[in-house]
Amino acid sequence: MIDEPTTYRRLLQDPDGSVDRFDREVLLAHAIDRDRAWIWSHLDDQVENPKHLEQYDQLLAQRTRGHPVAYLLGYREFYARRFYVSPEVLIPRPETELLIELALDLLPKEKARVIDVGTGSGAIGLTLAAERPEWAVLASDLSESALAVASINRDQLALDRVELAHCDLLSGLSDRRFDLVISNPPYVAEGDPHLDSGDLRYEPAIALASGHDGLDLIRLLINQAAQVLDTKGWLLFEHGYDQAEAVRALLDAHGFEATRSWTDLSGIERASGGRLAT
Repeated sequence: MIDEPTTYRRLLQDPDGSVDRFDREVLLAHAIDRDRAWIWSHLDDQVENPKHLEQYDQLLAQRTRGHPVAYLLGYREFYARRFYVSPEVLIPRPETELLIELALDLLPKEKARVIDVGTGSGAIGLTLAAERPEWAVLASDLSESALAVASINRDQLALDRVELAHCDLLSGLSDRRFDLVISNPPYVAEGDPHLDSGDLRYEPAIALASGHDGLDLIRLLINQAAQVLDTKGWLLFEHGYDQAEAVRALLDAHGFEATRSWTDLSGIERASGGRLAT
């Protein structure tokens, strides 16, 4: 427990290094319902509300055990918007914003039919709908719990026109046609040691791992996308740092053209895609 009385500066100190400074600032701001800038300007003020101390102490204890900050806060920022998140969905990550940039660049601003496969929190599909009001966006997921999270975000962002669908990848949508299929599918190999470290320990396994090489769901996605994309429609998806060559070969084998991979800000080939040939 944190002893009283104390100052905000003292609360941010971490003698054993169990929680880094940034995380402590974010968690403290959440506990006292202020922003980090307010804390910086009041570092030497004494904390007067014991409930704030108690909540902050609980958040630190959970973070020390490894619970992701996004789940403790109940939200994560993505493409300058706040998305509600829970352990039912993958935490949106900055590298996934690359998919948003690609979609906005490759498709016309006017009307387009888009499906975000495995939407989770809805971050990709809802962001595209917000950026392109003329686009018709469908967000699908196999998990009903994930769709419930996406529905909350749809309401909070006032994007009622976005359709939500409960389905396995693109199953049951063979009568629909899309100009873009976009996805951040599971792509981690089962048994990968990273699954037992960091935030991944607490995120839903169904959204992370996919077969011995991590490509099982991507293989199905490419095959099914070829059935629902309209002529010249695009398939774009995120993948692992070492999977770009393999997924480009899969795209080529399924009749996609203009196949290529794109690098994230770290220079890693993080997303690949192609256009359905005529």
